[in-house]
Amino acid sequence: MNQFCYRMLLTVCSVILLTSPAFAVDDDAGSIFIEGYTNQLSYQPGEHIAFHLSSSEPEYSVEITRLGPEKKTVFKESRKNGAAYPVPENASSHGCGWPAAFELTIPDSWQSGYYNVRLAVRDRGGKFIQRNSRTAETNLFFIVRPKQPGTQTKILIQLSTNTYNAYNNWGGSSLYSYHGRANLQGHRVSFDRPLAGQFGNWEYPFIVWAESNGYQLDYAANSDLEFHPELLQDYKLVLSVGHDEYWSAAMRDHLENYIKQGGNVAFFSGNSVCWQVRSEDEGRALTCWKQWYNLDPLFPDGDHRLLSTLWSHHLVNRPENQLTGVGFLYGGYHKSHGQFMDGSGAYKVHRPEHWVFEKTNIKQGDEFGGKDTIVGYECDGCQFEMKDGLPVPTFKDGTPRTFQILASCPAKWAPGDSLWYERFDKDRVGAAILGMYTNGGTVFTVGSTDWAHGLRGKDPIVQQVTKNILDRLSK
Repeated sequence: MNQFCYRMLLTVCSVILLTSPAFAVDDDAGSIFIEGYTNQLSYQPGEHIAFHLSSSEPEYSVEITRLGPEKKTVFKESRKNGAAYPVPENASSHGCGWPAAFELTIPDSWQSGYYNVRLAVRDRGGKFIQRNSRTAETNLFFIVRPKQPGTQTKILIQLSTNTYNAYNNWGGSSLYSYHGRANLQGHRVSFDRPLAGQFGNWEYPFIVWAESNGYQLDYAANSDLEFHPELLQDYKLVLSVGHDEYWSAAMRDHLENYIKQGGNVAFFSGNSVCWQVRSEDEGRALTCWKQWYNLDPLFPDGDHRLLSTLWSHHLVNRPENQLTGVGFLYGGYHKSHGQFMDGSGAYKVHRPEHWVFEKTNIKQGDEFGGKDTIVGYECDGCQFEMKDGLPVPTFKDGTPRTFQILASCPAKWAPGDSLWYERFDKDRVGAAILGMYTNGGTVFTVGSTDWAHGLRGKDPIVQQVTKNILDRLSK
């Protein structure tokens, strides 16, 4: 079997297994498939989307739906120009290079949001006639930014698209060794390949709750903070939700400048701003050498400000605490990775008199959120000491001097994390920290990826705290 055929077979099998679990693939027969990606992550109305597709069948269907409290289908069409293209050996790092199958102009009527694109093909007979199921489908996405930023709402949610790409191993490798080809860790990942993302686990339940409760949101991609920073001036509040792990220096520079000028940010997220990445190919690829920072081409230069490793690494010397108030260095895992597996999944309240807890009737020492395990997966904290029975930051780790710890929950690294965080005790117990500081604008953080699960579960305390933040910081 030649290389092209072998690669196509691997790709086809992967797509069918991922998108159609009930589909039985025979060892001696081919399979039907369709996959694709768009030429950008986000667009404004009036701009053109190019859809780059590869399909085993000439005829395919396209359905575009805005995801929110209601799934609103805005486009539906069948086309007959499908064609199969090879998957390059370096697809994960440098993209597929497939030609555009068709283009679409974003209508002015399309509301800012996350749009899911469902692609489907159906076998018309022939060699697949014996199969019980003869369809295949896949999903991709794009984001619509507002045509007139900030005119309908003062809240901007920027989706964690860099993190989606970092974990995507389609076509070879991700930025992680445990699910790359032959367990090889990549150091460059391209957006020019199929990308599903993590939207459904964290951002989607937050958005469903927010829009169901009357909060209109404008949407952007991570990279829009880098390439369209002018967006920020039109909003009072910028949101990070879920797992917002990979940030470029330009993204961070622009958001920190926004805060200094009075803008507010709420990190309903954890493991936030953990790794520094560098954008390449005008934002269509990310580079991050992670723990192999000494192999980064910038390492020998001596100027390590843009070194693509941990923001908290001593060579970069720009811990994420300086932006978010907290960081993974003093956090870790809770009910995940073998750490605190019997934990409560809840925050313990330390300062119930703070306005964040208005209308909750919560008292000092009370816990909340355990039913939905809102402290879970990955957590961020800060270095602190106990004074008069309350946690107080030491401010030695970059945490801003005005930061207040409002609630917390124990968290701990997994054993292997100490290999990445040099010079630190692998057995140290940290915490997920819910807190706030003001430096021009106000920055709020929950220090946990799973806060949105409490909104999905309709936890009354989680809902009220979220309302308090959105109401006060967006006005």
